[in-house]
Amino acid sequence: MKLHRMSALVSRHLYLYRRSLPRIMEIFYWPFLDLVIWGFITTYLAKYQPQVPGFVTFFLGALILWDMLFRSQQGITISFLEELWARNLMNLFASPLTPAEFLASTIAMSIFAWLFYGYNVLIMGVWLLPFILNLVVTGWIIGVLTTSLIMRFGQEAEILAWSLVFLFQPISCVFYPLEVLPGWLQAVAWVNPASHVFEGMRAVLNGTGVPLANLAWAGGLNGTLLIGSVLLFYKTFAYCKVQGSLVRVGE
Repeated sequence: MKLHRMSALVSRHLYLYRRSLPRIMEIFYWPFLDLVIWGFITTYLAKYQPQVPGFVTFFLGALILWDMLFRSQQGITISFLEELWARNLMNLFASPLTPAEFLASTIAMSIFAWLFYGYNVLIMGVWLLPFILNLVVTGWIIGVLTTSLIMRFGQEAEILAWSLVFLFQPISCVFYPLEVLPGWLQAVAWVNPASHVFEGMRAVLNGTGVPLANLAWAGGLNGTLLIGSVLLFYKTFAYCKVQGSLVRVGE
């Protein structure tokens, strides 16, 4: 992979944000809105701390962390959709740009989005940092999967850019522990890295220490699924190239 090709693609998207007020507002609007809303809610609840049950803290923490996953997924998928809407995919892949470089540049854009959004992460405790990093990788996995599906099935599948991630929410145990799920669904949730992240988050916020088992499971599953999602992207790209559908994507 060549760094200058990846940086060129990243620069293209950064120039788009520089020249577009709506795109800039989209970056800052949601972090600002969340900060204001949850800041006021936290201030209100702090006045009644003796009467507030502990699950409220877990609920607020889960909301913030879920938005982290969503933003990291959106960073990849929206970067791909920008090229799709601009009818630019064929131009990109007619150049020396490789699929690996394309993926790496979209992940870089996801990191930019996460840095803008995640400035208030450490208010929940520095021990949550490794779980947050795992959550970002989970967002990348979903983003690469979404990109592959849109590439394979065309622009009519672009609704998946906003809806697919929420299919993972029930088995991510964002607002409830894993044991709440039915037995068969627990098995499904167990192979979802996000469920281990949120289980670990509750343990950290509860002050019971760092759940290393959850961290190890999340890291191992993320590594395996990230490799699998990249391989799927390559396979989808190869299929679309043979079928000539890259020319028709977005039409």
